[in-house]
Amino acid sequence: MRLPEPRGPLSDALAHDLATRTSLSETVLERAGRLATGRDEALTHDDLQLSLAVCYELHYRGFDEVPEDWEWDPALLGLRAGLERRHLTALQHLVGDLAVTDEPIDRQITALIDADESPSLSSYMARRGTLEQWREYLTLRSVYHLKEGDPHTFAVPRLSGRAKAAMVEIQADEYGGGSAARMHSELFAGLMRDLDLDAGYGALWDRAPAVAFSSVNTMSLFGLHRRWRGAALGHLTAVEMTSSEPSRRYSAGLRRLGFDERTTVFYDEHVEADAVHEQIASVDMCGSLVTEEPELAADVLFGAAASLAMDGLAAHHLLGAWDAGSPALRRQQPIAA
Repeated sequence: MRLPEPRGPLSDALAHDLATRTSLSETVLERAGRLATGRDEALTHDDLQLSLAVCYELHYRGFDEVPEDWEWDPALLGLRAGLERRHLTALQHLVGDLAVTDEPIDRQITALIDADESPSLSSYMARRGTLEQWREYLTLRSVYHLKEGDPHTFAVPRLSGRAKAAMVEIQADEYGGGSAARMHSELFAGLMRDLDLDAGYGALWDRAPAVAFSSVNTMSLFGLHRRWRGAALGHLTAVEMTSSEPSRRYSAGLRRLGFDERTTVFYDEHVEADAVHEQIASVDMCGSLVTEEPELAADVLFGAAASLAMDGLAAHHLLGAWDAGSPALRRQQPIAA
């Protein structure tokens, strides 16, 4: 995993400091401060989202050039906190006001999903997606799917009781039930290789648009902060409740292009697994959490709404570019050797 190409003043200076210094320079702190208080759209801001992703990646697999001591550097955590506040404010604005009712939390999440009006990317890919569009879509999604369950798993030790057990039950499937070859991240890597993409962890970061990072940064923010444990569970639940049928359509789109079950196994697995996970997530996990801590109901709904909103943002980005006859990535992604 190499440091990605910078996308602006902050990511440029941050990469330099992480690779060559033992403390942050005044240049980095000044640029981070300006970006954290800026007025540009945060969720699609390349420099902000890449910088935040770099900060979070130190808690995942890190970078070859970066000493591991940076992970808990106080100044870097302060820099990250400023970017997180800007990201969170933009996310709350995108989601809007959410009303908590007396209905069971699983029904409230279902109502959010039913009210979502984002374009159906899976329907487009099933009927019209070209091979090149599939490569662009997988490049964007690789920022998340090569991590797969990791961002949500950070929330496990922040839970107790049935909510914790239910989350572990779901996450165990994400990690292949103990089989490395069946981990969902490895199934996605196989899908990428079948479409002639480099499936190395982080290999396509330089091609992915800002919305790919803002989606994963949202998950990382929720998972890494105990304050947002309810949002982490709501986010995961929305993922589980909205992936079964779209996965069926994605699988159909790949088959339309001539690929067989060796390639579609990633989506075929989600058709079955997420249909089971839906009830575990919404009733056992979120229901138990809200029963134990009713004050977290609003956070659960916020996490679910954030998941839907970020998926919608990615769909608008991809479909908007394709409708305009333009590539959806920063530039042509490399084809695997």
